[in-house]
Amino acid sequence: MKKLTRRSMLAASAAFVAAPAIAQPATTTLVVPFPPGGSTDALARLLQPGLQERLKRNVIVENKSGAAGAIGAAQVAKSAADGSAFLVTFDSHAVIPAILEKPPLDIEKDLASVFLVGTAPYVVAANANKPYRNFADVVAACRKEAGAVKYASVGIGTLGHLAMTVLGKRSGVEITHVPYRGGGPAMNDVLGGHVDLIAGSAALITPQLGGGGIRPIMQMGRERLPNLKDTETAIEAGFPDFTALAWWGVFAPAATPPAIIAEMAAAVKDTLSQPDAAKRLQETQQMKLELAGAAEMHAFLKQQVKFWGDVVRENNIRA
Repeated sequence: MKKLTRRSMLAASAAFVAAPAIAQPATTTLVVPFPPGGSTDALARLLQPGLQERLKRNVIVENKSGAAGAIGAAQVAKSAADGSAFLVTFDSHAVIPAILEKPPLDIEKDLASVFLVGTAPYVVAANANKPYRNFADVVAACRKEAGAVKYASVGIGTLGHLAMTVLGKRSGVEITHVPYRGGGPAMNDVLGGHVDLIAGSAALITPQLGGGGIRPIMQMGRERLPNLKDTETAIEAGFPDFTALAWWGVFAPAATPPAIIAEMAAAVKDTLSQPDAAKRLQETQQMKLELAGAAEMHAFLKQQVKFWGDVVRENNIRA
């Protein structure tokens, strides 16, 4: 064994001191790949002050919309892997590989999972003046006249569209899709009676239920939401094991060190575990908080990419 001398110990100490540590960025940017005002933007802005306090650095929110969220996701994928940029995104993220002909990134290789915030079911609701009380009524009407029932979604390839595609196919009927650019225009046309149904997240549907203009006819979670306790799930309606969930998650550039990912995950979890933040997400987004780390987010994403990607490919859906 080589004898340790005072000189060799001093040399080793000097080398240790000189070894570069991971530099802390002055600012962390939360990139939201959608315009301001949506649920993902609201989540990022709820996170911002809490993360700034816990990470001890500036945290800003940047909206970078386009290509079903792929533009903002690609920006994060190309960012320095030093904690300076994270993606805060929504369920449509899982559809990017299948829905875009030439996506600007590989979401599973170019990004690292950080945190799964929560989930909420998609809901189908009908204009209150239409005769549909449950999904069986919709199927019966479509069997009587193909394409007679029209439903709104917030766009081609969104989970509302894909879920209704699955339900129509499994029922053996055609339900006419009317895509919109956002939840506001879609909801307005359902309330106005121009479209029979809307398939959207619980966050989009439930605020409108008190006005009496729409009625929920099916929800797509595994269990019924407390405020939709009289509305059957898709599983109860005869679609075994079928769910369609809105979800919110955080991602980082693929090469981000595990220590930085763990630091961000812990800061997000602590921020959203505060009673006021948790209550706000549960009330405004109907969100079930998962507060799960990188491994759970990664496994969940893979399942979502596979399931919805198959739906897109089997039905030749293109954005």
